Amino acid sequence: MSKTSQQNSATDANGVSVIHSQAHTSGLQQVPQLVPVSPGGGGKAVPPSKQGKKNSFVDRNSDEYRQRRERNNMAVKKSRLKSKQKAQDTLQRVNQLKEENERLEAKIKLLTKELSVLKDLFLEHAHNLADNVQPVGTETTTANPENNGQ
Repeated sequence: MSKTSQQNSATDANGVSVIHSQAHTSGLQQVPQLVPVSPGGGGKAVPPSKQGKKNSFVDRNSDEYRQRRERNNMAVKKSRLKSKQKAQDTLQRVNQLKEENERLEAKIKLLTKELSVLKDLFLEHAHNLADNVQPVGTETTTANPENNGQ
C-alpha cells in the first residue's frame, strides 16, 4: 500500500493556521490540525482558557472586578507567606545539618585518635611477644625438682 499526502495551509481570522492534509490511503480520514500563528511568525500557542476571551474593556469600579482583585491579592499574600515559610524551614534544616555535621566530625576525630592509641598498644604488645618467643630448636629443658624422685 502506498501513501501519498499533500498539505495545504491557511490562516483564519483568529490568527490560527489550519493545515489540511490529503492522504491517499484506504478509507482513512484525516483530521485538520490547528496551529496558532503569531504576528511575528512563531511563538507560543494560546492556551484554550485564553482563546475565547476578548480584550474587552474592564470596568475597574465594578463589584466583580473588586472581588476578583481582592481574591487575587489574598492569594498573592498567601503564596508569598508560604514561600517565606518554606525558605525559613529550609534555613533551619541547613543549620541543623551543619550542627550535626560538626558533631559527627568531632566524633570522627575522637575515634581516629582512639584507634591510633589502640593500634600503637597492639603493635607494642605484638613486638613484646615476638621478642619473648624463642626459636623452636633452642629451648632448654629444666628438671622439675618434684618429678626427680618419682
